[in-house]
Amino acid sequence: MIEVKNLDKSFDGGTRQVLFNINAKFYDGKVNLIIGQSGSGKTVLVKNLVGLFKPEKGEILYDGRDITKMGNKEMKEIRKEIGMLFQGSALFDSETVMGNVMFPLMMFSSLSHEEQIQRAQFCIDRVNLSGSEHKYPAELSGGMQKRAAIARAIALNPKYLFCDEPNSGLDPKTSIVIDQLLWDITHEFGITTIINTHDMNSVMGIGENIIFVNKGHIGWIGTKEEIYDQDNDDLNNFVYATDLFRDVRKYRRQHGYTKTKVNY
Repeated sequence: MIEVKNLDKSFDGGTRQVLFNINAKFYDGKVNLIIGQSGSGKTVLVKNLVGLFKPEKGEILYDGRDITKMGNKEMKEIRKEIGMLFQGSALFDSETVMGNVMFPLMMFSSLSHEEQIQRAQFCIDRVNLSGSEHKYPAELSGGMQKRAAIARAIALNPKYLFCDEPNSGLDPKTSIVIDQLLWDITHEFGITTIINTHDMNSVMGIGENIIFVNKGHIGWIGTKEEIYDQDNDDLNNFVYATDLFRDVRKYRRQHGYTKTKVNY
């Protein structure tokens, strides 16, 4: 589990505060989503979580280990436990699928070359890219590129998986495939998966622990079952920005669904 306690983050010498007293938990074996409008602070929060930014105040605990107090050597060890899925996949154009998936294994594992190949092949097979090992990124569709990036992200068998807008640029059908793959991998391997997204289809499809960031504050925490009927104007303005989800809420209220209230 990753736990954030009383976290503040500012820029410009402390004159521009972006995050205010953030408290949140990201659970093992669950799909944890960070949602919010552009400029809400959710990307800054993620960069603090992975150690790219250092907060002025607060703790970030990886299974009890506070990364805000770690030096470079300790942080390097933590990063070996982290898998990253970038928004644009970030595959190496000059490497095949196999070469891309093997890259973190060659850089950070003590496996033999044969073992690296076996592990890479397992990951490629797990994301349903068998037969594409020797293709280059330019030969893959957007969805296949994303699956190759997921295979690379899980190559080192990470305890923590961070995903930045994993469905960006994908069509709705492919987005569902990627969402389901991330959900399956999270539960199969017991990973603490954290997804930064504004895609409400992902939220309602796979969101198990949802953290809504609003103007640098935690605006709401709950599950996808609880998100529909909150008396929270900021959350509702985000959730019901499209006609589809407004229609869902109207249907729920017409048919007597009970409101839920979540405390955090």
